[in-house]
Amino acid sequence: MSDLLIMTPGPTEVSEEVRRAMSRKITNPDLDPEFFDFYLDVSSKLQQVMRTKNDVIIMSGEGILGLESACASLIEPGDRVLVLDNGIFGRGFADFADLYGADVVRWEFPYDKEIDIDKLKSKLAAENDFKFATFVHCETPTGVINNAEEITNLLNKYNILSVVDSVSAIGGVPIEVDKWGIDIILGGSQKCLSVPPGLTFMSVSNAAWETVNNRETAVRGYYTNLQLWQNWYEEKYFPYTQAVSDIYALDAALDKWLADKEVFERHSKIAAAVREAIKQSNLNLYSENGHSDTVTAIVIPEGISYQELNQLMTESHNVMIAASLGEFEDKLIRIGHMGENCYEEKLYRTLKAFDHSLRELGFDPNVELHKIFVNEMN
Repeated sequence: MSDLLIMTPGPTEVSEEVRRAMSRKITNPDLDPEFFDFYLDVSSKLQQVMRTKNDVIIMSGEGILGLESACASLIEPGDRVLVLDNGIFGRGFADFADLYGADVVRWEFPYDKEIDIDKLKSKLAAENDFKFATFVHCETPTGVINNAEEITNLLNKYNILSVVDSVSAIGGVPIEVDKWGIDIILGGSQKCLSVPPGLTFMSVSNAAWETVNNRETAVRGYYTNLQLWQNWYEEKYFPYTQAVSDIYALDAALDKWLADKEVFERHSKIAAAVREAIKQSNLNLYSENGHSDTVTAIVIPEGISYQELNQLMTESHNVMIAASLGEFEDKLIRIGHMGENCYEEKLYRTLKAFDHSLRELGFDPNVELHKIFVNEMN
């Protein structure tokens, strides 16, 4: 299936420019002085994407490496850590915090809605003795996006550091790290920037660095120890050998992203058109509000399984969409309209394949999804 269209919420399709960049002749990143300048330049491009002057680190590993590194480097045994849980990944932050000895306090919110700011405001007014708080910007399994600006504003009011998993949002929605006062924000290569899996990146504020540096106990880990990344450029030293080809790919993707002046508008318009097609059909969106511009989660019709739907779509139409995770694995299907996936012709092909496959499996959407989508785009 050489023309299989991967319309999942990461990994996404990868452009020809990015693939070509990966084929460049590699160097020895530990010994080549030019690579340190190159790495710094790529970091500066990420600063532009995230709108920050904070340090940006690019690490060799999937997005979870960044998440765990933040927890490992900030937490000392007994630290109170607040986990804002309105989704599977938000809940998962608690596991990492617990792993490193934190006193974890988990505040649960409904999974089909964005975090209620008024409710969070009331809870923080009553209890705010936390070293830092974690939350997920875009909950990929359910297609819910949280208001990162309002949440971090509340946390900053009580001097609570923020650790934000924005893996499925960075590059697809506007983010203002410095303006919003985010201390650590985490991203991944394979989502909205449309690079193959293999890299995580993060920005680290001065306040976060101060917390990392003023630990009384050693960080429990090496690969996850952010302390090792300080002064890397001045000392021309990386904690481990960098994934040269992956960073070449990221650089090419960032150049393409920075040249695209309509990236956010396109994500917003396409996401709205996809949602409207679902709303006008006999299908149902999962979330009540907080709809993400990067991924849409749809309730699987009764009597149809993701496995048979995916098999039909991939074998008959060469289009792949995703199931969900955890308790939603057999309940939701997800279309990723992020990065290289976020173009009208790809969503048209996806929704046409989805529509035809549903009908072949005995479910009538009541409208032609791809035609509704086109009408909404025009």
